[in-house]
Order: sequence, then C-alpha cells, then structure tokens
Amino acid sequence: MSALEKSPQAAEATGRTSLISLDGVSQVFETKAGPIKAVDNINLSINPGEVLCLVGESGSGKTTAARMAAGLARPTSGHVTFDGTDIWSMKRNDFTTFRRGVQYVHQDPYASLNPTRTIQQTITAPLLKHGVVKNKKEAAEKAAELLTKVDLTPPENYLSKFPHQLSGGQRQRVSVARALTLDPKLIIADESTSMLDVSIRISVLAMLGRLRDDLGVGFLFITHDLAIAKYFGWNGKTAVMYLGRIVEFGPTPKIINAPTHPYTRALIDAIPEPDPDLTKTKGRESLRSLEIPSLADLPPGCSFHPRCPLFEDGLCDAKVPQLVEIRTGQSAACHVVARDGVPDDGPQKLPDEPGS
Repeated sequence: MSALEKSPQAAEATGRTSLISLDGVSQVFETKAGPIKAVDNINLSINPGEVLCLVGESGSGKTTAARMAAGLARPTSGHVTFDGTDIWSMKRNDFTTFRRGVQYVHQDPYASLNPTRTIQQTITAPLLKHGVVKNKKEAAEKAAELLTKVDLTPPENYLSKFPHQLSGGQRQRVSVARALTLDPKLIIADESTSMLDVSIRISVLAMLGRLRDDLGVGFLFITHDLAIAKYFGWNGKTAVMYLGRIVEFGPTPKIINAPTHPYTRALIDAIPEPDPDLTKTKGRESLRSLEIPSLADLPPGCSFHPRCPLFEDGLCDAKVPQLVEIRTGQSAACHVVARDGVPDDGPQKLPDEPGS
C-alpha cells in the first residue's frame, strides 16, 4: 500500500484509481542561502470530476505543488501519478497524453497570452498542433465554439482581436477556452480570479462552475481566499497549506464551517465581515506573530508554532506534527488539537451554502 493510500485524505479513494495523485511529494530548491524545501512530503489525490481547493498564504507552496501536478516540474522526491501511472516513468507518447489531459490556467491573464497572436491564433494553435481538427477552417469553427462556451459571444467580435484589446476578465476567459482545446480531464486554476475585479471574478467563477458540471472535468483550484474556495469548491474538498506542508484537509463545508487547525481558523477569522455586530465577535484567533518564517530558516517542530495561539513550549517546537484524523473525514496536523480536540470558541460560522 502506498503512502498516499495510507494518508487520511486518500482514505475515501482507496479501491479506485485517482485521476491524479501526489504521493509523498517534496520539492527542494538549491539556493545561495542553502536548500529550500518549498513542498514537504505532501499527499493529495483528485478523482475524475472532483474539485480540490488548495488554500494558503503566498509562499505556502501551492503553485510549486501545482506545477508538479501538471508535469512542469519534477519532484525532488515522491511520485506524481496520472491514471495510476508515474508520469516520470511514462514513455514519450504517454507523457504527451498526460500533458494534454492536464491543462493550466495561470494567474495573470495578460502575461499568459502571446501578445503578438490574435485570439483565433491563440486558440487554434493547439488544435492544429495536436491534430484535433483537420484544417484551418475546422479550427476556426472550433475556436468560435470554445469562445461561446466561455461566454465570449458573439465569438466573431473576439477572434480577430489581440490580448491588449480585451479586458482582464475577457482575457482570462480566453485562457480557459485555450485550456479546453484538448478536452482535458483536469484543469489546474492557479489563482485564476485573483487579478480580476470582484464583479468580474464572480462571473468567471460561475462560468468555471458551469464548465465543471457540464464537462465533468476535475479541478485543482488554487487560491489564498477561503471565501473563494467556499464558492467554487463547496461540493469538493479543501487542503490548507502552510510553508510547504498540508496542515488541514477535508470536505470544503467542514473546513469552512468547522475548521480544526489554528491556522485555518485564523484564515477564516481574517475574512472581512460586513455586519458590524458579527465583526465584534471576531478576533478570537489572535496570532502570536504576524511574521511568516522564512523557508530558508524554518522553526523546529511545527512550522506554525511561532504564530500559533495554542503553542505549548516543549511540544509544538519539538516535533513535526503529522496529519491525523480529528473528525470523520477531516484531518489536521496539530499536536494540541490531536490531543485535546478543537477549542469551543471557533471563528464565526459562515453561511451553510455558498452564495447565501
């Protein structure tokens, strides 16, 4: 049995092949300051059609984990498997099939598009390169169909334009259309709405949700905002990362409404509350420090202990906590919570349904 099958987050998947799995994966970068472990022995799996939200502050290792899942970076240790096969042991044709099956939507919708290509050229390039269509006429028809899927209608108004002639939201929709060209099984959306205005962000999320439901494509959805994870991944799962490690994992409703790890509780407590009366009840998860430790000089034991309100001397700074089940289907890496359970004065519970 693999380390992934033994991990709490993979328990439900035992007995069936995951679409993609990260099994004991680590990524170490060699720098002048010494080796930096950007990702430290994480286990994650996504089943076909499933949404997994990866949440954490900047520098937590989310993008590095996503790049390894996409085959854009080779892990220093551990295994990335696609349909049960290690991607780095695949033959060239199989690896090409994997890369076609996993598509990436980047954070910056302008930098990710070639400024010298029209929208039609951008979308038809992968169609023609991989032989999805027979000729340029079919490619143009397919490009128009894909733009319609991402709500850029009528498509004739966009095909001849260049990226700089579109708004940020329109450019991100083009990026999504390009990701759909090869009929992927998994889309990795890396902070794909963080650079958009709030009103545009909601419409793009709604579009992604419709594609998720209509096409049955799986999502690895990366965000620093638990409110966005709640909106998009309510029926999926959420993994919370801190300094390269998974500190909490479970179904999204449980992570949002009943977090167990003090870091997750602090993230939820930091969500702005428009109701002044509810705002007064927040602040219970006051951190001991607002400073995030450097990856080049991680503290001993639990890397969150210099900021943790539950810190215990001689326990939290002595040993790295393992991810263990705290509640049914919900796991956390915290010595104190694993021993004593979750404190009663948790953060204000958010609405039970996204959008409510």
